[in-house]
Amino acid sequence: MPTSSDAVVKFIPSIAAADAEQWDACANPDPTTFNPFVSHAFLKALEVSNSVGRGSGWLPRHLILEDDTGAIAAAAPAYLKSHSQGEYVFDHAWAEAYEQAGGQYYPKLQIAVPFTPVPGPRLLVKPGPRANADEQLLAAASMELARQGGLSSVHLTFLSADAAERLRGIGFLTRTGQQFHWQNRDYTSFDDFLASLASRKRKAIRKERQAAIAPGIEIEHVTGSDITEAHWDAMFAFYMDTGNRKWGRPYLNRVFFSELGQTMPESCLLVLAKRDGRYIAGALNLIGGDCLYGRYWGSTEHHPALHFEICYYQAIDFAISRKLARVEAGAQGEHKLARGYLPVETYSAHWLSDPGLHSAVERFLKKERALVTQYSADLTDLGPYRKDDA
Repeated sequence: MPTSSDAVVKFIPSIAAADAEQWDACANPDPTTFNPFVSHAFLKALEVSNSVGRGSGWLPRHLILEDDTGAIAAAAPAYLKSHSQGEYVFDHAWAEAYEQAGGQYYPKLQIAVPFTPVPGPRLLVKPGPRANADEQLLAAASMELARQGGLSSVHLTFLSADAAERLRGIGFLTRTGQQFHWQNRDYTSFDDFLASLASRKRKAIRKERQAAIAPGIEIEHVTGSDITEAHWDAMFAFYMDTGNRKWGRPYLNRVFFSELGQTMPESCLLVLAKRDGRYIAGALNLIGGDCLYGRYWGSTEHHPALHFEICYYQAIDFAISRKLARVEAGAQGEHKLARGYLPVETYSAHWLSDPGLHSAVERFLKKERALVTQYSADLTDLGPYRKDDA
C-alpha cells in the first residue's frame, strides 16, 4: 500500500474497524464546526442497519492513513460502488459513454457520505504540521489503490471549494453543482428575518405560514432523549412515503433511525405536525456545530404549505434560537429561493483512470461550471431580500 517514511494508507472493510475516538479526531476536531455526517456514529449507523453493505451497491472500503505509531492520522469514508445511485452528483452519462466505448465503469471508488448531499470534509485529517501533507498522501493513495484494484475512477462528492482546488493540483477534475442555503445574518427572531425581505415576499411568507397551521394542527420540536421509538416510527413512515413516491426504493431502513437515535440523539431534531392526537407530517434535521441540516420530510395527509412550514420556516426559527450560522435544506429546489434560501455552489472532485475518458469529462466540466456559475448569479438577483439589505 502507498506509504511515506512514517505513514501507511490502507482500506478497512467496516467503520467498526476504526477506533471511534481517533476517527472523530480527524473528522471533527473543532466542535464549533461539527459535521454529524462524517462522524463515526453516523457512518456506523449506516453499516449496522445494513443500509450500506453487500447488496446495496455501497460496499465500505474506508481509507485510513496510519502514522508510525499505528494511530489514525487521516481517513476518508469510502465505498466501492457498482452503480451511481444515492450520490446526487450524477455521472450516469459518463458511465454510459465509457461502456459504449468498450470500457468498464463499475466498480468505482466513491469517497462520500451515502445518500447525503451535504457539503463537508471528505479527506478527514487530524490538525497539525503534517495536515496538508497527509491530505495529499491520502488523495494520491486513493488513485493508486484504484489503479491497483482495476477501478475506473475516484469521486469525492460534496467537499469544500478549497479541498477541490487542492485536489485539482494532483490531477483531479473539479465539478460544481448548486444548492440553496439560508444564512443567519445575526437575526434575533423570525420577524427580524422577515424585515430583511422585500415587502411582497414578506407578505407572501406570512400568508403561507398562516395557511400551513390549519385549525387543529400543532407543531412540535423533539430532540435528544425526548425522541422515542414512537417518534421514529412516525418519522420512518413519513420517510417511506416520500421515498416511495420520489425514488421508488428508499435507501434507509427502520433500524437506521433507531441507531441514529441511540448513538447521537443530541444531533437529531424532529419537527413534527400533529392533528387529533396523531402525527401527520414531519422532518428529520441533524444539528451541526454551526448549521442545521435538513434531511428527510414526509406526510400522511396533505395540507397546503405544511411542507414549507415544517422544512423551511421551522428550521429558520430553530437556527435563530440556537444562533446557528445557516440552514442547509438539501439538494435542488428553486422553490426555496422565495423562502429566503439563496443559491450556493457545491463541489466535487473526480479522477478517471482512462486518459481518454478523463479528457472528455474535463471538456464537459469546463462548460458545465460556467453554466452553473451563471445560473447561480441569475437566481441570486431574483432573491427575496431587499436590495438595500443584500
